[in-house]
Amino acid sequence: MSDKPIFVVAHPRACSTAFERIFMTQHDTIHCFHEPFSDAFYCGPERLSSIRYPDEKSRIESGFSQTTYASVLEEIKKASEGKRVFIKELDYYICVPDGKATAIAPSLEGTARSTTNGAANGITNGTVNGHAATNSSLNGVANGATNGATYGTANGATNGTANRDTNGITNGATNGTTNGHTNGVVKSCVHCCPSNGHTETNGDSHQNAYQTSAEPGNPTVIPLAIQKMFHFAFLIRDPHYSIPSAYRCTIPPLREMTDICFDPLKAGYSELRQHFDYLRKEGLVGPRVATRPDLGVDGEIAKEGAGHEICVIDADELLDAPEAMIEEFCKSVGLKYDPGMLRWDREIDHAVASDKFEKWRGYHEDALQSAGLKARPQKRATKTREEFDADWRAKYGEEAAALIRQTVDQNMPHYLYLKEFAMRV
Repeated sequence: MSDKPIFVVAHPRACSTAFERIFMTQHDTIHCFHEPFSDAFYCGPERLSSIRYPDEKSRIESGFSQTTYASVLEEIKKASEGKRVFIKELDYYICVPDGKATAIAPSLEGTARSTTNGAANGITNGTVNGHAATNSSLNGVANGATNGATYGTANGATNGTANRDTNGITNGATNGTTNGHTNGVVKSCVHCCPSNGHTETNGDSHQNAYQTSAEPGNPTVIPLAIQKMFHFAFLIRDPHYSIPSAYRCTIPPLREMTDICFDPLKAGYSELRQHFDYLRKEGLVGPRVATRPDLGVDGEIAKEGAGHEICVIDADELLDAPEAMIEEFCKSVGLKYDPGMLRWDREIDHAVASDKFEKWRGYHEDALQSAGLKARPQKRATKTREEFDADWRAKYGEEAAALIRQTVDQNMPHYLYLKEFAMRV
């Protein structure tokens, strides 16, 4: 049974915050981290995107201007001493931006080699609930944080874009098509924020994210040796629902709180798929698939010492049968299931959630106002392509509907691929 920190990676608007609230109810035994790497991604000296906190003053005021990927991991390490850690993260916060060469975050570059032996020894010699194993793997992180952050600044940790390209999702109108659908025709900020002057362009395809070494095949800024210390799981949702939801957060009235523009290149599916395949290739997950004994991955047979079973939750199936899905999820990642996890109507539950979600006002209003997760009265009705398009035109107008459709079509292949591994109950 695994006792490693649970690392749930998702794309935006995958109902991941409601999913996270389930485990935030377990205050005594679980320490939840809500998108912790976003602080390094947007604010710190290793930041990879300028779309939020674009100037130094705003980054200092955020309180995270010195946050590095190493310092985030150090906080996770501290929390693992006594409680099981649960991390909910958007995968693109730990992935190399579009058009940039793969590289390890500067503050973690030294840990790529130094943690390998410590990680192996920690797993073998762990003492209490597996936490010693986790701490062993991250011990080198704190020591390198300061130097790494300085190194990242000196080498110009880019303030460029978070636009990214994986598995054929290309940059801009000039870079061709994916699956027959033209990419990047409409720039999001021009579309939804025509007067604010905020744009984020695709940047030089030859520019590096960091002047650091890379690990072959690793699409993230986190060394494999550190990733081995986590128990990964995945959360997905049909783009026909996640993409319009993301768009809605970037127009009034939510726009006043989110202060961010819709960007088709930040849907997050390609990053999730690439990371998923990398974890499979490296043996961190698979070949077993949770709840799917009938499914043999690439013809492999589960064997002793194989990675954690593949655990993929489809948000719509979660909403149809939350109790059964969460029970199976807990079984897969090694948590004790309690039906009470699906209710968060206590004052302490709301206080904890409000505190964790404060920096992302506008994105989590539905999850904040909820009191639990119940099964839908009936399954969502199936819609045709034409019906979806008509709904989007009625809600958002012709131009926005075209942008939403284009983004949905770009990301459907990645969603359908990951859905092949989804749990069934």
